[in-house]
Amino acid sequence: MILAGDIGGTKTVLSLLHREPNGVLTCFQEQTYLSQQYPKFDDILKVFLPVDVAIESACFGVAGPVVNQRCHTTNLPWLLDASALKIKLGASKVKLLNDLEAMALGMLYLPEDDLIELNPNAETQTGNIAVIAAGTGLGEAILYWDGYKHHPIATEGGHSDFAAQNDQQDLLLAYLRKQTPEHVSYERILSGIGFSHLYDFLCEQGFTPCSDVPDNNSGIDRNAVISKLGVAGDDACCAEAVKLFVALYGAEAGNLALKSMATGGVYIGGGIGPKILPVLQNKYFMDAFKGKGRFEPLLSKLSVKLSLNPRTPLIGAINYFAI
Repeated sequence: MILAGDIGGTKTVLSLLHREPNGVLTCFQEQTYLSQQYPKFDDILKVFLPVDVAIESACFGVAGPVVNQRCHTTNLPWLLDASALKIKLGASKVKLLNDLEAMALGMLYLPEDDLIELNPNAETQTGNIAVIAAGTGLGEAILYWDGYKHHPIATEGGHSDFAAQNDQQDLLLAYLRKQTPEHVSYERILSGIGFSHLYDFLCEQGFTPCSDVPDNNSGIDRNAVISKLGVAGDDACCAEAVKLFVALYGAEAGNLALKSMATGGVYIGGGIGPKILPVLQNKYFMDAFKGKGRFEPLLSKLSVKLSLNPRTPLIGAINYFAI
């Protein structure tokens, strides 16, 4: 049996499968758990796994840096150790992947109808692929092309320095430095909480606050409210916040494409993209993506695809030992 998991700070999804000799996968059970309700990952395994099940291989995408096959999860008090899991599961093969590394691998297995092309001028090319995903945080990964197949590479690029590109963004950077003077990263903006940062910045710059946006202590997800009102165009400040978010998302996706020389294209994952799809499909994202001076001709031809499948990291974990 194959055990695969997508382990995040909010939820953990586990899947138990069998691969036939012809490669066809059969899922025996799949379950989602609220991660915060369990003191450690082993507690979820105990609930999920059937008695006396024989695990041949296990792979887990984990939200946190994986070093020497050990991971202290970023937003949970969990420690995952591949060697310990190998003993516990009695499996011959166990692998821990960074969650974006798993997502990157999963992108290779998605059907075309799970993907939306954002670049109308895209040309099919081979080469490295860049993967970027805004959700609870900002994740980035690379699929390295060796001439025959792709290999996933984890990064922590979402924590790199935010670079302002125009007068408005200069003011934004100065505003964010007041909030976090030690470091302003792209993740401060390109994540769920980023909508609040952008909205509050715009209010400080003179936009009229929206009466429908709750304050930070309301207990309501104000980021979801801001993005929903902005996408619908129901409020000028929220609409400007989403527009700015999309432009910054495009700019950082273009940065990652340049750093990885992603001639094979860019995949966008994470939970935010599908929710703001109408704005991603306008000019703001692609203009910022390709707006790199002398390298605009290169970037203007790259494929940029948005994944609509929330199971992409799990799909990557399921297929890791098949690559």
